[in-house]
Amino acid sequence: MFHHRFKYLLLASLLGCGATVVQAQNALRLGVLNDKSSIYADLTGSGSVSAAQMAIDDFGGRVLNRRIEIVTADHQNKPDIGSSIARRWIESEQVKVIIDVPTSSVAFAVQEITRNLKTPFLISGAASSDLTGKACSPMTAHWTYDTYALAAGTARGIVQAGGNSWYFLTQDNVFGHALQRDVSRFVEEAGGKIVGVVRHPLNSSDFASFLMQADTAKPKVLALANAGSDFTNAIKQASEFGLVAKGIKMAGMSVTINDIHSLGLKTAQGVQFITPFYWDSTPETRQWSRRFFEKEKKMPNHIQAGVYGAVMHYLQAVKASGSDDGQTVMAQMRKTPINDFFTKNGYIREDGRVMRDFALMEVKSPDESKAPWDYFKMVKMLTPNETAIPIKDSECALIKK
Repeated sequence: MFHHRFKYLLLASLLGCGATVVQAQNALRLGVLNDKSSIYADLTGSGSVSAAQMAIDDFGGRVLNRRIEIVTADHQNKPDIGSSIARRWIESEQVKVIIDVPTSSVAFAVQEITRNLKTPFLISGAASSDLTGKACSPMTAHWTYDTYALAAGTARGIVQAGGNSWYFLTQDNVFGHALQRDVSRFVEEAGGKIVGVVRHPLNSSDFASFLMQADTAKPKVLALANAGSDFTNAIKQASEFGLVAKGIKMAGMSVTINDIHSLGLKTAQGVQFITPFYWDSTPETRQWSRRFFEKEKKMPNHIQAGVYGAVMHYLQAVKASGSDDGQTVMAQMRKTPINDFFTKNGYIREDGRVMRDFALMEVKSPDESKAPWDYFKMVKMLTPNETAIPIKDSECALIKK
């Protein structure tokens, strides 16, 4: 009697374990891969995970009769770590899409994994325009912004306003190099000139020697081709060294609301930059951003808003296609217009670039700001054709010339 009961309990236990495994395998798993501990943690990190979860919740939490869940990891801004995580997720952990991935060098490495394993790669954090240029992949959608867009709007506007001599303070990585290259092109096309360049390591704290070199060149514009804490540290020290008082214009090439919050309006006022998203633009952006604020206790930036949009569009494509096959879903995403709280009538171009509007913004002075997080004022709107590389000039092999 005991022997039969033991066999029954053992069978029930094994069946229960099997059900748990099947249930885990049956979930649709989305991978949010970003920086959780270093220079870009405030710009992506937990905020991107929250944004992805908001999209899942708004979608209803299930698709194709399967639960939707997030896995997440810290790539530590290292390509080998990022690509290793991506491969493990796809090959061993049933992750069907990888999202966010700040740091362009990591994004390039992950893009090769997703290309070979035919898995959708939705980039919101990385910016190099080469991701949809010479390195383009049929499995990639470059969702939110790139170095070409950042360069096109900011450089043209500042040169037209009289800032015709530029000195670059450039982050010494693929992102910084791509940004400097793209900005230089537009400065020179608009009639300006580059009077000097100095490069600094990622995650620098002391910019004194770099700023002294810039001061000696006497440019009208100091172009900060960096991001995250490198940008905020450079701006603070440029102010302390008196460069702003001397009339040198600070041009932020990759600016987020997190940067301005860290700097304060007194230090950051007057900085001009390009962005596809500002929380206080429309009733829809305000409503979504306040929900985000409840979770993260800070307003969202364009990267985090982009993660929401990418996840929502992906889930809609899974539902519409009736499949989680990567190629099938990407085909559905490419043929479906993108519409959410901040992307209106966007679409994924042949090279993977998401075509969207941008805005040239200027940081308000302390007197102009009327409430917490009221930091930006719009200078002008820019269309996708003004901020995306012309298709005829693209190096992407996917484009039929």
